Amino acid sequence: MYDPPDHLHSSYDAAVADLKANLGKEYGMIINGQERLAHRKIEDTSPIDAGIVLGIFQSGTAQDSLDAIAAARKAARAWGRTPWQERIALMRKAAALIDERIFKFGAVISMEDGKNRMEAMGDAAETADLIRYACDQLEANHGYVLPMGTDPLKGYTSRNTSVLRPYGVWVVISPFNFPCALTGGPAGAALVAGNALVMKPASDTVFTVRLLAECFRDAGLPDGVFNYVTGGGSSVGQALIDSPDVDGITFTGSYDVGMKIYRTYANGKYPRPTILEMGGKNPAIVSRHADLDRAAQGIIRSAFGLQGQKCSAASRIYVEAPVYDEMAARLTEATDRLVVGDPTKREVFMGPVINQWAYNDFKNFNEDLSQHGRFLSGGKVLTEGDYAKGYFCTPTLVADVPHTHPLWKQEMFLPITMIHKVANLDEAMAYANDVDYGLTAGFYGTQEEGDWFFENIEAGVNYLNRPQGATTGAWPGFQTFGGWKGSGSSGKNAGGVYYLPLYMHEQSRTVIA
Repeated sequence: MYDPPDHLHSSYDAAVADLKANLGKEYGMIINGQERLAHRKIEDTSPIDAGIVLGIFQSGTAQDSLDAIAAARKAARAWGRTPWQERIALMRKAAALIDERIFKFGAVISMEDGKNRMEAMGDAAETADLIRYACDQLEANHGYVLPMGTDPLKGYTSRNTSVLRPYGVWVVISPFNFPCALTGGPAGAALVAGNALVMKPASDTVFTVRLLAECFRDAGLPDGVFNYVTGGGSSVGQALIDSPDVDGITFTGSYDVGMKIYRTYANGKYPRPTILEMGGKNPAIVSRHADLDRAAQGIIRSAFGLQGQKCSAASRIYVEAPVYDEMAARLTEATDRLVVGDPTKREVFMGPVINQWAYNDFKNFNEDLSQHGRFLSGGKVLTEGDYAKGYFCTPTLVADVPHTHPLWKQEMFLPITMIHKVANLDEAMAYANDVDYGLTAGFYGTQEEGDWFFENIEAGVNYLNRPQGATTGAWPGFQTFGGWKGSGSSGKNAGGVYYLPLYMHEQSRTVIA
């Protein structure tokens, strides 16, 4: 990510050129292994330039969702009974195809999602690693077929076994901000576990997930084992949520939508697994003993990477009074240096926000903040020249906003972060925990202070003195990723040792010889 070889850049540039030479093609949904076209279409445009049509995709209907579920149901029994060694062989092949196609993925993600080149390719690379990690976990646990104790029965010999088995049909509804990893990660876990799959991407990022579906198809997954549907949340998405023939669901997105899904599932005939990741309002705390250079580097990367549109973005900064002025000055200087523009260009750090709605939200939030605080940097949209064709916003750092203001607790999902002076670390921790979310958090200070931080913070993913990102950047097999409180439903983190079993239920088997 931070020291890429030159051939990576040249290969990415070639992929962008190839994509631009082949714009506007039509792509179908994939249901039961077959391409399906719909009567209504979706023009997938670029936030870099709203006039660029990347491709034509399908605006599916509720019936398309029901057909995808039926195809998955038909395929689920055979796929679930396929030896786990064969399943993971196919899924490792899919991961290898993602690696082989990483520059195409990167080009599409940059132009469709607005990510700079390194974050775009990182999204795809993380997807392959998440799939491989799920395979590794199934293999390390022998397919989750594990012997239990022997009953002390005179005259009999018992054999007891715990077996984790797939649920059946699993739905993955994914967000725009990590269209590859937050589709492919849970989709890979569901498939590795033996479930058949229906995946629905966000309407802004249908192209990326189409590329992922092609990797599953080309790896040789049987027809119906995976299905790819596109369309509106109120039609295609709602039909997936409402169907009693779905056995489990993974959703990543807003708190409001996630809780609606959770309540809908609770009204079903019986409990079904519901894995939700619903965002964050993530604090970074800076002690008077912190390395301020490292803190500034980590906070800037986490606040403004992907234009602040990460559920793990650092949107609240609490700094102890003795170093507040110096920390604010360093953050302001670093923010002012960030390059905003076309994310396919090598020098650009920040691309556009995802769409017109996000662009309007940025303007409205900053109008509000201008009346209650003081801009240290940013606070405006960019409208001159090429900027006028897309949704470009300046990275924005705001000070002196009263802590009673509601934006201290509301997830904005934009390149806006607020900084606040605190008298001591206890005050910072009280503020940090006083939100409904609990996804990620960062701390800069001594090791002793860090130990205190870990014991007191109410968040699922936490970092101490991390220059690569104060609150962002979890990687499969290294940092697990999931939230507490209103940030998550399962209490188990993706990319970790307890995640894959969420996609299976346990069966106890006793045999008396």
